[in-house]
Order: sequence, then structure tokens, then C-alpha cells
Amino acid sequence: QVQLVETGGGTVQPGESLKLSCDFSGGTFSYYAMAWFRQTPRKEREFVACINWRGTYYEESVKGRFTISRDNAKNTVWLQMNSLKPEDTARYYCAAKPQEVVPSTGEMDYDHWGEGTQVTVSS
Repeated sequence: QVQLVETGGGTVQPGESLKLSCDFSGGTFSYYAMAWFRQTPRKEREFVACINWRGTYYEESVKGRFTISRDNAKNTVWLQMNSLKPEDTARYYCAAKPQEVVPSTGEMDYDHWGEGTQVTVSS
């Protein structure tokens, strides 16, 4: 049973940085494409970034500010978030699906989810 645990959320001021971590267990990590999504109370869960065997992919509003990375030896995926803005405030979720050729940005494409970690950007 794949399990995902996110850590690293918190409250920061605009312009600051945070690094989220997602620890994977219950399967062979390298066999999975990984993604980060985020959700606020008023919006549906939205794609942020994903990483598969071919590369990384980002939602347009986070390009150049966020970086997704992974270490298959540590069974961990990270989301480095720089130049944070108030509109980045959300609960961030880690997600996993079997490795793919075409990157998946849809919530329904992912089979496994963590509980999420809250990120608040406020002055």
C-alpha cells in the first residue's frame, strides 16, 4: 500500500521561500511519477508540478519560482518554492501514479495521495 507523507508547510511572508517534502513508502518509488497539487477552500484542487522519468512540468503561474525534484534512493520528492505570493496560500498535496510517458496534470490521473501540508503566505 503506497503511503505519502508531506512535511515542510508553514507561514511565511511574501517573497520568502519554503521547501516541501513528501516521503514515499509501500512501493518502488522509481516506478512512480510524482506530483504536487494545491487546494484552497474556495477552489478545486489544482496541479502545481510533476516529475516523471522524462522530466519536470509546471503550472504556468509557478514556472521560474517553484522547482520539483526527487531522490529515488531516499524515496522523497520535494517542492522548492521561492518568491512566494499570497495567492500561493493553499494546502499542498503530494500525489503518485505509475510512471508515464506523457505528464499527467489532472487530479483524477493520480492514484495515491498524502494528507497535505498547509502553506500560508501573508504579511
